[in-house]
Amino acid sequence: MRRIKEYCGIFGIYNADNAARHIYLGLHALQHRGQESAGIVTSTFDEHRRRWVMPAHRGPGLVLDVFQDATLFETKLLGRAGIGHNRYSTSGASDNPANIQPFVVHYRDGNLALAHNGNLSNARELRRSFSQRGTLFQTTSDSELILHLIAQSPRRRQIDQILDALTQVEGAFSLVILTDDSLIAVRDPNGFRPLALGRLGEPEQEGGPAYCVASETCAFDLVGAEYVRDIEPGEVLVINQQGCETGRFERYHLAQNHGVSPCIFEYVYFSRPDSRVFGEMVDKVRRKIGKQLAHDAPVPKVPDDEKQPIVISVPDSSNTAALGYVTECQKLGYRCRFEIGLIRNHYVGRTFISPGQNRRETKVRSKFNTVAGVLKDRIVVMVDDSIVRGTTAKFLVRMVREAGAKEVHFRVTSPPVISPCYYGMDFPSHEELFANQFDGNIEAMRQWLGVDSLAYLSVEGLMKAVRAANEREQNYCNACFTARYPVPVEMGVTKEENEW
Repeated sequence: MRRIKEYCGIFGIYNADNAARHIYLGLHALQHRGQESAGIVTSTFDEHRRRWVMPAHRGPGLVLDVFQDATLFETKLLGRAGIGHNRYSTSGASDNPANIQPFVVHYRDGNLALAHNGNLSNARELRRSFSQRGTLFQTTSDSELILHLIAQSPRRRQIDQILDALTQVEGAFSLVILTDDSLIAVRDPNGFRPLALGRLGEPEQEGGPAYCVASETCAFDLVGAEYVRDIEPGEVLVINQQGCETGRFERYHLAQNHGVSPCIFEYVYFSRPDSRVFGEMVDKVRRKIGKQLAHDAPVPKVPDDEKQPIVISVPDSSNTAALGYVTECQKLGYRCRFEIGLIRNHYVGRTFISPGQNRRETKVRSKFNTVAGVLKDRIVVMVDDSIVRGTTAKFLVRMVREAGAKEVHFRVTSPPVISPCYYGMDFPSHEELFANQFDGNIEAMRQWLGVDSLAYLSVEGLMKAVRAANEREQNYCNACFTARYPVPVEMGVTKEENEW
């Protein structure tokens, strides 16, 4: 799903030798959640100056580019604790280097660093209040507001200052906060964004094991950590040396005024299929979604003497759902098989497209190519996770037809996107959304895309599939499909307005 842009990935670790190297690997595993910039901050005691310091290294680009100098881990990013961040901007200008996280500040109670995944729905109101009090801002990111709330809190203990700040923000916020002596993991009361706890090492080892937190559990696999559990919605978990040694950590809970509503789009698109999110493996959930789509909109029936339809996924996020779709269609008695008809190029840089070219179409063609021998003279069913603006889907359909497909049918493993997201996804405006441009008329949308048939999974079907795959009884945020927002938002605020 190349039309909705990812938000951010966060990783933190405490009590680990060479903490920065572990963070580097964790961020590499989370690269799919943000490709604009990356950063690492560590905490270490400077024996020469006799005080705690937080060295940082941040830069634009991919993790491999930002940290290509290996000496950073030997001379600068020292210490046994740290946090890291991959960024895609949902609030704050993407080309402003000041917005690259983690943010680091020094205030009356020491050093403080923060990395944020999500979006604050009351950011404009908070920023207006700070501006009226004369607060100076270093960034245009809503994440900075949390640091100001902590620094200006009248509470005496640092953890109480952090809790005071968290009670004043609304929306989506999974956070890793680094203090001089602790790593603090935070998940907003609704649990919009995933955040998991892992353990690296054995409990009986001297000094205790290392503990890490990450947006997705695939990061634990790369660093060799064991998944322990999810950070609970509204939980504030303090990881320090005493906790590592005893296995008992301080825990606090924020008030849940609007219930629990994790983002269902994590299952549809954002998370990697090898991650455990909201208590369940993403691969399992996506297969269930594909199977439900097979009941709602199976492949076309064809006579026995004709070649069976082939099903292709739009790689990579719809691969698993397409497999579930084919399996269930076959069980239902429909002749079809899965084929790889589109190949994705994962190594296309932002500078590939030259001025004067048709930028969007060239970008699609540089990212995808068809396998003509698979598609020629076949009835092709394309499975994708969603359609947002529709332009990418239209170009892909054209490419499949040019490769010689006899018919092209399009199946979508989610409902039509009808509403912007205010909790951390960078959706287009209401007017730009594909479904809204045609007032939800499927036939008009089909004609514009140039396909023989078009079908979406219904909201009811999506919710049924996710709940069937996940044993936890919980509600999910599906506001992008229903316009029902679980947490109040400042309606009509555009991304540009949020950049102040």
